[in-house]
Amino acid sequence: MPVRRTLLAAVACGIVASAPALAAPAVSAADMARWQAQAAHVSIARDTWGIPHVTGKTDADAVFGLMYAQAEDDFPRVELNYINAMGRLAEVEGERELYRDLRMKLFIDPAELQAQYRASPPWLQKLMDAFADGLNFYLATHPQVKPRLIAHFEPWMALSFSEGSIGGDIESVSLAQLEAFYGQQARPAAVALASVDTGLASGLDPEPSGSNGFAIAPAITKNGHALLMINPHTSFYFRPEVQMTSGEGLNAYGAVTWGQFFVYQGFNERLGWMHTSGGGDVIDEYLESIVDQDGAWFYRYDGALRPLNAVPITLPYKLADGRMGSKTITVYYSHHGPIVRAQDGRWVAVRLMHSPLKALMQSYARTKARDYAAFYKTMELRTNSSNNTVYADADGNIAYFHGNFIPVRDPRFNWKQPVDGSDPATEWKGLHTVAQTITLFNPKNGWIQNTNNWPYSAAGASSPRQGDYPAYMSVYGENARGLHAVKVFQNQKDFTLDSLIAASYDSELTAFETLLPPLFAAYDALPAGDAQQLALADKIALLRAWDWRYALTSTATSLAVFWGQELAELTGKQAREQGVPVVDFMATDKVHGEQRLAALATAADKLQRDFGHWQTPWGEINRFQRLTGDVVQPFDDAQASLPVPYASGNWGALAAYGQSSKSTTKRIYGERGNSFVAAVEFGPRIRAKSILAGGQSGDPQSPHFRDQAAMYARGEFKDVLFYPEQVERQLERRYHPGK
Repeated sequence: MPVRRTLLAAVACGIVASAPALAAPAVSAADMARWQAQAAHVSIARDTWGIPHVTGKTDADAVFGLMYAQAEDDFPRVELNYINAMGRLAEVEGERELYRDLRMKLFIDPAELQAQYRASPPWLQKLMDAFADGLNFYLATHPQVKPRLIAHFEPWMALSFSEGSIGGDIESVSLAQLEAFYGQQARPAAVALASVDTGLASGLDPEPSGSNGFAIAPAITKNGHALLMINPHTSFYFRPEVQMTSGEGLNAYGAVTWGQFFVYQGFNERLGWMHTSGGGDVIDEYLESIVDQDGAWFYRYDGALRPLNAVPITLPYKLADGRMGSKTITVYYSHHGPIVRAQDGRWVAVRLMHSPLKALMQSYARTKARDYAAFYKTMELRTNSSNNTVYADADGNIAYFHGNFIPVRDPRFNWKQPVDGSDPATEWKGLHTVAQTITLFNPKNGWIQNTNNWPYSAAGASSPRQGDYPAYMSVYGENARGLHAVKVFQNQKDFTLDSLIAASYDSELTAFETLLPPLFAAYDALPAGDAQQLALADKIALLRAWDWRYALTSTATSLAVFWGQELAELTGKQAREQGVPVVDFMATDKVHGEQRLAALATAADKLQRDFGHWQTPWGEINRFQRLTGDVVQPFDDAQASLPVPYASGNWGALAAYGQSSKSTTKRIYGERGNSFVAAVEFGPRIRAKSILAGGQSGDPQSPHFRDQAAMYARGEFKDVLFYPEQVERQLERRYHPGK
């Protein structure tokens, strides 16, 4: 059901006298005494990499310490995640973020979250209290830290950001279409009955923001222990590495999204979990037939008219002079959800999961599960809407869950497209049980892989069968990383921690296996002595001799990647119009030979112009650079950087590395891909290795700002310090929060 929201009384546009107060409220003596007493029950041990190992008497103590430690490492990112999650970005960034805020506020209502906090189970309330207390204690003891907006955290705020993927499903709503629909004055939606043309961009699909998860069964490992590869492909510095333990059975290690109090991707002493984006269709759009009756909006449903719920939402924003303005936009809800755009003369409502309390319960509870049965029980909450899960444990089990929140729907409809909102047959009919979804448990082949691809190759010959499930349970197709993973895992045995890492960093760029032959065919079809044939002869010869593997010294990698990027520029718009991933479309016969050859000539010219020779080694072009603590990193060809051999996941690189923002430099600087990576062996004692892009701290003055960068670029992992005696041997400092 759509979110119910209290009507906000406000004028359409206005200006208030000043910006929001950034000064923290006065801290009472009672609060300070309470925080200090809790801090005395918390120990933070920083190892030689700056990673915090937080120990508390209770789970709430551990949460208190974890939030304090996160604020030490990068308070701006912690705060920014909540500014964004609560739809308040325009208050610090200005009017350009109004519609991003509106998108969040279509679903996030502080009054609702406060009510859910009050209704939450006592154990979770304690954790939310500790979440806020840890951050507020940090601010109280660090008066030099000046928040941009949130000077005091409230416990209910944790419910605004209850999954590890920032924005989650809400970010599927197009900002351009939302603004086109609501961006007019007066009755904004009245002019939006026509379809919105957002304009299809050319070029590659966005740098993959998913992940790789690999699980290996004891039968094909050297030591007879299950192995797990945790390899999220996020923006760099999106998650730090932490450990949190308590006297109540908590002992979780892994990556935590800034501002959250649970390990999102990681392991405990008994089991581990890795989330990969994708899964089934969990977001649906409904075409609503709108009727205007005497100035009021109605929509058709089951042969009758229903009134749209009109809700004014006030959006404060920062003006250029520092004062605050505001705009009130009336938004509309059908019973399916908020109206977010128009299509073919009808309005489109979006329906998605919105269960922040249960989602937060599931996110935390899985970190304390100690066997498959307990982990499965957390999955039965069915609120991990945007992820698949790859699992392994100390009992030797490996498992896979393709999605978790899957609505039951009539399979006659094409749920990839908006459905008729007036037809009751298009309603959701509850949720599929976990047992009804696509899962694997101890497949005979001995391995599981997911790369945000479909599940029908997840375990080779032991994979689920596509015909056994409704189409909406898996909406992604195969991808180059999935094809690559199957090639790597299908014939290997005697896996160790190190050989799993090596397999996960296999250097093949599998997409070029299908992309290059049509290029060669187009070249071979040129008449003998043709000017283009002569001009491209040495380029074609280099690519023919290439083994599709990246390397720092490889000039073929540079030429192939630049050619692929140029071909994507020529064909990307057409691919999107046909609903086909750009790299897949580039391999089809719908791309003309002339386009393939022209792209190669352009690529070689660009390499010559930018780097002095079209045969430039990949390591001269592909670089790692971290100059500032800014959330959006600047890059500078004149500043120091490190060569990196990896490549974009679009080309099938398992160790993904790509630039997601518009380039302003000649070199490629990674921003997304391998970020926090960990390999885990579940024996009688945990053995694990990990690496972070850059380092733990967001402070350029910290020794841990980029102390892992050179190792990251080499694919060299550090040993995880999981047990107290291991931490003690590599201890940098130990302290209580506030000390």
